[in-house]
Amino acid sequence: MESRAFVETIKERCRVCYTCVRECPAKAIRIADGQARVIPERCVACGNCVRVCSQHAKQVLSSCDAVRQLLASGAPVAALVAPSFPAEFTEAEPGRLTGALRALGFRYVNEVAFGADLVALRYRQLLAEQPRKRFIATTCPAIVGYVERYHPQLIEHLAPVVSPMVATARALRRLHGPALKLVFIGPCIAKKAEAVCRELPGEVDSVLTFGGLRELLDERDVSLAQAGPSEFDPPRAGWGALFSLSRGMLQAANISEDLAAGEVVAADGRSDFVKALEEFEQGSLDARLLEVLCCNGCVMGAGMTVPDPLFSRRSRVSRYVRQRMAQVDEKAWRVELARFGGLDLSRAYVPDDQRIPVPSPGELARILARMGKVEPEDELNCGACGYESCREHAAAIYKGLAEREMCLPYTIEQLRQAVQELNLSHMQLADTQEALMQSERQASMGQLAAGIAHEVNNPLGVVLMYAHLLLDELPSDAPARQDLATIVEHADRCKKIVAGLLNFARQHKLLLQPHNVRELVTRSLRAVPAPPNVTVQVAHEIEDPLCDVDKDQMTQVLTNLVSNAYQAMPNGGTLTVRTRGTPENVFFVIGDTGTGIPPENIRKIFEPFFTTKQIGKGTGLGLTVTYGIVKMHRGDIQVQSNADAAAGPTGTTFTVIVPRHEHEE
Repeated sequence: MESRAFVETIKERCRVCYTCVRECPAKAIRIADGQARVIPERCVACGNCVRVCSQHAKQVLSSCDAVRQLLASGAPVAALVAPSFPAEFTEAEPGRLTGALRALGFRYVNEVAFGADLVALRYRQLLAEQPRKRFIATTCPAIVGYVERYHPQLIEHLAPVVSPMVATARALRRLHGPALKLVFIGPCIAKKAEAVCRELPGEVDSVLTFGGLRELLDERDVSLAQAGPSEFDPPRAGWGALFSLSRGMLQAANISEDLAAGEVVAADGRSDFVKALEEFEQGSLDARLLEVLCCNGCVMGAGMTVPDPLFSRRSRVSRYVRQRMAQVDEKAWRVELARFGGLDLSRAYVPDDQRIPVPSPGELARILARMGKVEPEDELNCGACGYESCREHAAAIYKGLAEREMCLPYTIEQLRQAVQELNLSHMQLADTQEALMQSERQASMGQLAAGIAHEVNNPLGVVLMYAHLLLDELPSDAPARQDLATIVEHADRCKKIVAGLLNFARQHKLLLQPHNVRELVTRSLRAVPAPPNVTVQVAHEIEDPLCDVDKDQMTQVLTNLVSNAYQAMPNGGTLTVRTRGTPENVFFVIGDTGTGIPPENIRKIFEPFFTTKQIGKGTGLGLTVTYGIVKMHRGDIQVQSNADAAAGPTGTTFTVIVPRHEHEE
């Protein structure tokens, strides 16, 4: 058959559900760039993809324009009506369909069922003449195309007999001459491919599906119900009208499917015909005649438009055949058959091998591994991709027919990882945003603090100096001495605040050098002696103690955290200082068993001037300065705390993380 696109995808409608992939027996659907595309050279035009697509994204090649031109050409045109028409045109009696076709301009209207009678007779003769040969029936053009493409070694078993459509065309041309134009009308898309088949040139001029015929009737405003009744033109059909039903050909040919003998086997439907051909090729099916149809009978062809189920359609065809055969003059019918007894019904077949070599086991394993299927239990064989197994899907990827993203478990896993990465990115963004806000607050407060400290520091020093001088000059029992002591105390506190402001405002330049973190901890603990009721525990879990830090500033960080821990344990407790490390980072962990920090204050502790200490006990700048120093080291500081005794032991743990080595800009 010629490689033409008889079915195309409407991109705007395709939802890539893989239903067409699953239903295509030839696997002629390629998924590429999120679209299901029909591969013309692989397509057998069975129409399964058209029938199963719920979005109507598959479009059949229309022949309406070609038929219009034939009818307008002035040449005699005959309509060859497929035997399945009673299942399609249920709104009017059969004679009115014939009348409607004549109203469209067809000079002759004939039943393809007569050609089916001729073909059935030829099959009986073929089996009688060659009793030792095995045959595959060729009444279904989709089956012929499938064998030529995917079982070319079975071509010798294809019965050398034309289809009923071609048999009818040859009979009518004998009757009316070679100038007769022929249009087949039926439920089968594959007939379009058969009509342009290079082995059957010019046998049929055009092919209309029943849907295409309805389009022409609507266009010409021809109503079936109102069309004048008319009979089909001779030659009249007999039992060949059963050809549209599964096993109808066998009954028309009076060939028995004897289950005990097993000489004749019939199969229909997408999966059954594929399996039957495979078994026939393997030799496990030794039937003399394999009668296979791609659909569940022609009444289920993709060119049908009615929504009725299978057995309802079968019933209508059976009823029509009974009524017709009750009126047929059997003697006259047999005379007609004998009249065309010498008609050439033979044909040849040409292989069109579309088989693609299967991948090697190693290549298959690599493709499966890229889909996350490393172990046999990873191969779920769920069928969501449209292929029956994961290995079949992998082979299709190798052949360029599929994509990894078609695998639902793989896509779900990729989506899960993407969600995790997005969540991590969101958390990092939130942390960065928080750090940026903190930096902005510090920068603003730093500018303010520098200005205030500069203006306040000098007059404050004068106040302190004269207050101390007066204290030295006054006798110990002087009444004003207590007032002067209060002035000195509060002035000293202001001096500490100003010093903290200056420390906060300074933009320190880091002097990063390798230092022993164990010595840093020892130095910091020595600088802040522990209260009598506090126990200090030190645990160094780090193997390589060297780290690139600014010794003085990191000592200030540790000193601030240790001092805060002591103040959080007014009734005593335990201070734990631990160090640990990785090749990339060093961790300082300072924990206390104090009162803890309430959850509502956790996010505020690094803000300038925020403190929960009593007045005179803190400036609210210690943790702010600590945060700034850690960030200057390109590190991070984390806090965990519990202030609710009912939820467990109270206390706070600060973890300072700094890079082990200085990073070059």
